[in-house]
Amino acid sequence: MKVIASTDRAFKQMVKRVASRSTLHGGEVENTAKTILKAVERGGDSAVIRYTKKFDRVTLKPAQFRISPEQVKEAYYQIRKEEGDALRFAAQRIMAFHERQRTKTWMYQDNGATLGQVVMPLDAVGIYVPGGKAVYPSSVLMCAIPAKVAGVKRVVMCTPTSKAGISPYLLVAADIAGVDEVYRIGGVQAIGAMAYGTKTIGRVDKIVGPGNMYVATAKRLLYGTVDIDMVAGPSELLVIADDAANPAHVAADLLCEAEHDEEARVCLVTTSARLAKEVVRQVGEQVKRLSRQKIVAKSIGRHAVAFVVGTMEEAIDLANEIAAEHLALSVDRPFDYLEKVRHAGALFLGRYTPPAVADYVAGPNHVLPTGGTARFFSALSFDDYVKKSNIVAYSKEELVKVRDHVARMAQMEGFDAHAKSLESRLS
Repeated sequence: MKVIASTDRAFKQMVKRVASRSTLHGGEVENTAKTILKAVERGGDSAVIRYTKKFDRVTLKPAQFRISPEQVKEAYYQIRKEEGDALRFAAQRIMAFHERQRTKTWMYQDNGATLGQVVMPLDAVGIYVPGGKAVYPSSVLMCAIPAKVAGVKRVVMCTPTSKAGISPYLLVAADIAGVDEVYRIGGVQAIGAMAYGTKTIGRVDKIVGPGNMYVATAKRLLYGTVDIDMVAGPSELLVIADDAANPAHVAADLLCEAEHDEEARVCLVTTSARLAKEVVRQVGEQVKRLSRQKIVAKSIGRHAVAFVVGTMEEAIDLANEIAAEHLALSVDRPFDYLEKVRHAGALFLGRYTPPAVADYVAGPNHVLPTGGTARFFSALSFDDYVKKSNIVAYSKEELVKVRDHVARMAQMEGFDAHAKSLESRLS
């Protein structure tokens, strides 16, 4: 893990390198995604079968795409009771949080006009749950529960399969969260199937959830055909720590995020050179005791940085420039800095808020913007599963009051039919 101070000549260059990371992929990744998407659009189920065999080494028939209710029931017998209890506990917390995000249809009277906004759930949402290096039942809960809170009638889940099938943890989580359809399809072909629809998989209106670079690129390419939540990249954590922070805790939090995959990005920003040195030592010690040691070591070696700055104000400014997915404030009086933080997907405040509690059971959504996109993207929320239509209703009397303003605006824009659509009602 590199340590670099604000007085070092290479400091600004390192900050720029960290801050300029991107979630976007072009070249070969984009070309591959385009090829698969076009094949699925044209070939439907047959293309899905072909690419599932190619990438997952599993041969499926269309009738085998969807997980049956019997398979879901069987999954409950494959996990321990306390594991099911943990999933239900997390689900309750996630539901409670997202229910507080509810927005309702509203209207008001402006003299003789009625104005407002109607809030309606999307008809169908697809959630993508990645496979590969780990199993993510928490992502199932985070993506599906807000959809059900919003009133989405049809929630579809796609996840990669193996010859052994889908993890029972995913199936139980899907059942607890209220997922309506589960398909054992992954990769770009799953994104294409949900976006375009096939004979077996009905199309959806929006696709949410994390995935690898090919899945993220496919979602980006399909934006406009369907809505998407965001273009997500590797996991990120930035920890701001003062001299009183516990270096063992800080190191453990950095390693917690680094174990997602080799491209995970973690960094420390501190006002204490002593703390930075001790955190680096703790990282080196703790990584030896982790089951995913090789993945963590690659992440730390490739991307981890400890920045040493002069003041907390500099630390906050640096955090805002980097705009990390997760920002932890292991400092005295963390709430004093809350309004100064402008760019972060989620904030973990205080000495006793490890990333894991937010990832699993706190309740706020853990699907968050990465790659610096916290400057303009938000965490997945209730709002992602509804659409809003404006309401305008005028009386004749109120129309008379605005006729001259409408006519002048129409004249400015050169649209005489606009003015005549009003005048036809008043002549």
